[in-house]
Amino acid sequence: MKKYILLSLALLCSFGALYAQDRTESEISIVNNNLTIYGTLKLGDTIKPTIVALIIAGSGPTDRDGNNPAANNNSLNMLANALGSNGISSLRYDKRGVGKSKNAFIKEENLRFEDYVSDAEAWIKKLKADKRFTKVVIIGHSEGSLIGMLSIEHVGADVFISLSGAAKPANEIIMEQLKSSPKDIQHEAQRIIDVLVTGKTTENVPSYLYQLFRPSVQPYMISWFKYNPVDELKKIKAPTVIVHGMNDIQVSTDDAIQLAQARPSSSLMVVKGMNHILKRMDENKEKNIESYNDPKLPLSVDLVSGLVEYIYNNAR
Repeated sequence: MKKYILLSLALLCSFGALYAQDRTESEISIVNNNLTIYGTLKLGDTIKPTIVALIIAGSGPTDRDGNNPAANNNSLNMLANALGSNGISSLRYDKRGVGKSKNAFIKEENLRFEDYVSDAEAWIKKLKADKRFTKVVIIGHSEGSLIGMLSIEHVGADVFISLSGAAKPANEIIMEQLKSSPKDIQHEAQRIIDVLVTGKTTENVPSYLYQLFRPSVQPYMISWFKYNPVDELKKIKAPTVIVHGMNDIQVSTDDAIQLAQARPSSSLMVVKGMNHILKRMDENKEKNIESYNDPKLPLSVDLVSGLVEYIYNNAR
């Protein structure tokens, strides 16, 4: 495992590049299992065939730009712009049921984690077939990291980048999120999870946990819980970098270290001052949370320079 900490402004990318908004963009779509998924293709600032990055958003109703009803920060839009300014094309997309892909919807009880993986695989295949692109890079943010791992296992890619990705299975993450709850709530949640991890559903859900473990979402949880990011990362053959922000309040540094240790050949990029949504932010937790709804707050410059350097050094 190669480890490096980005402490200062690198020279690969200028501040102005982070704000470029005039790059060539076009709407693009795929049809997967009779559902249409929409995205934005941004061409890199070059006339030659170029590297292209598939940017996979995180959990919940997060759209192609990194926004959702509870957070408007434009993080993934900014990432695409920054990569484009450095000659790297990108494709970011609205997940099924989100944004322009809202009609790509199936009933909750029929949804599985593998559906998101299948969509990512379809995008990778489309990019591989496009002669404008020489190499395909997968950038998975947060839960998108696990989706990226699974998709690259199945269809391959030239580089894998995990941005703020967790190392633990989703069932363990849920219990961590409940650790400040009363003991009886934790006990009941663990009881339900213990059933789900066996592949079975349960109707014995107390009212105070019904929204989290409602019967219609349990099949999805079963499909999600069975994947351990540490185990999945070991299966990837492509060059891999694990990127973690030192001021990330959602995913710990321990997660990043565990992921990097799972692949001794990987690199661990720890970005000073970066939070979970890839913005530069100090250690003040209240300000960190507020940044999730600040679309004008710029990306970490060190993140961009580090990604650009890694991509050009490894996407050959």
